Amino acid sequence: MLNELKSYKNLDVYVTGSNSRMLSKDIATEFRGRATQIHVYPLSFAEFYSYVGGDKRDALGQYMLYGGMPRITALKTEEDKKSYLTNLYDELYVKDTVERNRIEREDVLNAILDYVASQIGSLTNPTNISNALTSMRNEKINSSLVSAYLSHTMDAFLIEMARRYDVKGKTYFNYPNKYYYTDIGLRNARLNYRQFDPGHIMENVIYNELVRRGYSVDVGVIIERKHTEKIQREIDFVVNSGDRRIYIQSAYQMDADKKENTELQSLKLTGNFFKKIVIRMDIPHSFYDDNGFFHCNLIDFL
Repeated sequence: MLNELKSYKNLDVYVTGSNSRMLSKDIATEFRGRATQIHVYPLSFAEFYSYVGGDKRDALGQYMLYGGMPRITALKTEEDKKSYLTNLYDELYVKDTVERNRIEREDVLNAILDYVASQIGSLTNPTNISNALTSMRNEKINSSLVSAYLSHTMDAFLIEMARRYDVKGKTYFNYPNKYYYTDIGLRNARLNYRQFDPGHIMENVIYNELVRRGYSVDVGVIIERKHTEKIQREIDFVVNSGDRRIYIQSAYQMDADKKENTELQSLKLTGNFFKKIVIRMDIPHSFYDDNGFFHCNLIDFL
């Protein structure tokens, strides 16, 4: 049918993928050279706010709790929103992924999803996850099984992986990496809203926004040498678009000199003149500091 329709000059044909039957990458493979992939993301905060209106900080609180799945904007009560996200997660993501990939250990898949949800913004890898699950479940969980299941959830656009990049050495590390949920509301629903850590949630929201804007996003690593000691410093996001690069730190609060020095030191160590941004929740407006770093309020950034 699609091969016939593509011969019509006055038609554009759009085909949506299904986590259980045919992923978007399968469609792109089937029609290689004759199709273009368009990634449709959950609502950005700007789009979300255009629906809900009102106080921006209140809207951001709702967004960081329930995420940007479009139907959320039409639901009025907390119970309806939570029920919708839980059902969406279980029925559309988990069951479809199990069916498509003929997963035999759904219990292990669910344990992996729980672990990743609780560890957003933290460095990990399949070996670390398998070790943690082995300890918690008192049974050996193979790291290759964890790696395969993680790959299936990324194919379903449930989670994404950000690789670590050596800023000075200009090379990628094989591991560990960071994992983020494509929609923060699904992540919170997975944990039954028990683990609301605003710093990590803010980092996940920023990552999603950068990807949505079309940037390539890595986790930056830079080595600080103190005498004979080597200290690895982290830059939350190294953002690239063509020959443009931006360094971004996500800092929920910087209320002490030590915290401020920790967040800014890695940016100072880059030794280059690419733009450096610190995204914060604890400032009323944006400003440049004495280092030339741009401190941006999260709502202004979004």
